[in-house]
Amino acid sequence: MGTQLKFKVNALRTLTSPYKRSEKEETTFETIYYLLVNMKELPENIPLDVNPRVPKMGTNVAKRLINAVVEPETDFYINNRGIVISAKSLSFNSTESEVTIDIGNQDDENDRYNFGILDGGHTYTAIIQNRDRIPQDIEKYVRIEVITNVINITRLSDARNTSVQVSDIALFNLEDSFEDIREAIKNESYASSIAYKDNENKPINISELLRLMYAFDIQKYPDDKAAPIQSYSGKAQVFKRYKNAYNSSFYKSLTKQLPVLINLYDLIERDLSSKYNEYKKNLGVTVPRFGNVKGVENVEKGTQTNFLQKKTTYAISSGYIYPIFGAFRALLKFNEVTGEVSWLFDPLEIWEEVGASIAQNTFESKNNPQLAGKDKQLWLTNYRIVETQSLRKLLNKQR
Repeated sequence: MGTQLKFKVNALRTLTSPYKRSEKEETTFETIYYLLVNMKELPENIPLDVNPRVPKMGTNVAKRLINAVVEPETDFYINNRGIVISAKSLSFNSTESEVTIDIGNQDDENDRYNFGILDGGHTYTAIIQNRDRIPQDIEKYVRIEVITNVINITRLSDARNTSVQVSDIALFNLEDSFEDIREAIKNESYASSIAYKDNENKPINISELLRLMYAFDIQKYPDDKAAPIQSYSGKAQVFKRYKNAYNSSFYKSLTKQLPVLINLYDLIERDLSSKYNEYKKNLGVTVPRFGNVKGVENVEKGTQTNFLQKKTTYAISSGYIYPIFGAFRALLKFNEVTGEVSWLFDPLEIWEEVGASIAQNTFESKNNPQLAGKDKQLWLTNYRIVETQSLRKLLNKQR
């Protein structure tokens, strides 16, 4: 059941997407609502899980924030950047000057890491913990920006959380906690291309490797009942999972498979166009036009794949690639006794066998890569295609 935030506002302004053409597209494009809210009307317990930073209220910055909340000045809403909330929907009761914001089912991790306070967690915490100290004869306001239908929460989070501070990932690196990853890829061509530190001038951030492993986390996602969608859309959740599990026997063994995972992702990235053409021709399309697909760019001078830097003609949104890539976790098994993961079959081999079927399922399910990357049913049906092929091969082996 969805969580509803209901509170009074002093003012509300709406900014609709310039790309929206009709009411039928209401849930396809973002809408931004700007609210001015009395601090004393702000609801308690608005979730912060979608925010990549946990508020630390003992820092000098936080102390200045608290002082700004309680001081007898009325310019807080002008000086402070305010709070950004990602939501499913917002409705406004003009009679009561009251908004109702739906932030999804917070018991569902996909909603929990997509809806809530995206930016301004320190501001929110400073207000909630100290608003009783505001002088009684003064009303103080805070700006709130509510964005509904956010398609790519990671891009928005990265864009909004731009304060200069050491990231959790960089601090984790200082503890040598990525040593297993360094060891696993030390002989690979991209080993020196991984950025483990903030602002390190290298093409591949360590978070990209964590996302690959999360997509194959068969302890958290063991079957076709749930899908690791957060590997595409939730960098903060991916890191939290790695931080909690990296020392487990499963993650230590999974880390050793990074070269295989990267080879698989790279193969899908550069081969998806041919699989698309194959399925289209099977349907009778004489001249398939992969470059015309939304989220796919035909690069005249060519481009390179993300990890192995191999030449390819098309730049493809990861929103299409991740639901395909994640399907191959159906081939991964973990032995609790030995503490080792293994493959039922070579995932590169299975890709060659079912790539056209998965491409068809993907591109006929969604024509928007950002929606595809977050579509649970797409992830699960792709998984079942790979699982069915592996079962078929196991049966053939037994004959």
